[in-house]
Amino acid sequence: MNSRANQLKAFDRLLTIMDELREQCPWDKKQTMETLRHLTIEETYELGDAILDNDLQEIKKELGDVLLHIVFYSKIGSETNDFDIADVCHSICDKLVHRHPHIYGDVKVTDEADVKRNWEQIKLKEGKGKTSVLEGVPKSLPALVKANRIQDKVAGVGFDWEQPHQVWEKVEEELAEFKHEVDQGNTDAMENEFGDVLFSMVNYARFLKINPENALERTNKKFTKRFQYLESKARNLNKSLKDMTLEEMDVFWEEAKKL
Repeated sequence: MNSRANQLKAFDRLLTIMDELREQCPWDKKQTMETLRHLTIEETYELGDAILDNDLQEIKKELGDVLLHIVFYSKIGSETNDFDIADVCHSICDKLVHRHPHIYGDVKVTDEADVKRNWEQIKLKEGKGKTSVLEGVPKSLPALVKANRIQDKVAGVGFDWEQPHQVWEKVEEELAEFKHEVDQGNTDAMENEFGDVLFSMVNYARFLKINPENALERTNKKFTKRFQYLESKARNLNKSLKDMTLEEMDVFWEEAKKL
């Protein structure tokens, strides 16, 4: 691993390149925070994919892309004298020190749960005019991720179940209510209850220390890989999937599961 001196030297090199690109490259000169925003989101998802694939070399590359964006935003901020990369670094350092009073103060904690509770209580005190811990959950988060964050937030201030079996009982309760509405055939009520089922499943996953977003994405990747295997087998037979029976497709599906 690189020494701290080499790490700082590498970061200084990135800052220098960013300065040069902003001054000399036509594309980089045109960028604003708004034009970079969607690219930053894309880079973050690409990093997430690399993490799920456990591809360490790809993770390294994607982290570089994300870091570039942080430096880019900071460079733009410095041009209007609002903030620069030093302000960004000091800001997060100050926040970390403030939110870890059990490390940098005299607060005592016994476990991770205590740390999370303290974190949420401190965040609520920091909030400018915020009256709810849930105001810190971004509105634009995907629904599954948002459900997980909401439950994390409220658990951080003590609003939580005590045991996993209690959460599972809630899942079963919501499933029964969903089944009832399915039997009734009321689409709006079915959607409402289905949402409750998903929300309770996300909560149960949290108790089992399973990240629901990661779990679902792993299943997405698994399904995609198996379906593409099925498509390749169909092409080898000069067949279209729509012309194959379910029984024929299932043979290749089972092959894919064994691979």
